[in-house]
Amino acid sequence: MTSDKKDALSEETLLIIHSGEMPEVAYYSSIYYLTEDPKGPHVVLEDQDLSTLEEAVVQRYRTIILRDITPENRDKGIYRGLRRCAVNWKRLVAFSVKRGIDISSVRREVAKALKAFLAQEYMDVSSGKRESCINCPKSTVMELASDLGLSERELPPLLINSKTA
Repeated sequence: MTSDKKDALSEETLLIIHSGEMPEVAYYSSIYYLTEDPKGPHVVLEDQDLSTLEEAVVQRYRTIILRDITPENRDKGIYRGLRRCAVNWKRLVAFSVKRGIDISSVRREVAKALKAFLAQEYMDVSSGKRESCINCPKSTVMELASDLGLSERELPPLLINSKTA
């Protein structure tokens, strides 16, 4: 791999990792820039190059999914809630299926984090420490849990806001 190609690929990988809420869009934009954009380097991407960019997409989805099931983030501006977590999980799964990427380790990590998040939320809300931040219907939470390999009996009771249920 030439130095120019390596540098361009590294830059695009970083852009995907820091891309905000739509890493898959950044992925396709990077491919276009690297291969076809008149201002781009016009490189030929090998399978390994695509794998590097795909790993960045998975890493970014992992980051934003975990952000929304980290109890410490519940009152921060970066927090989007379980609704967004579920949407991003579905996007990650669709991307990984389409690209043939194994995300089993991410699935396990997110499942563990979701259980811990819901347990903390249950403790905090049931003790009167805070109001529930769950911003989606129970069915959305249960679908996410099921996609992660969790059953309802593995989770604490859900405290759903009447406004969102």
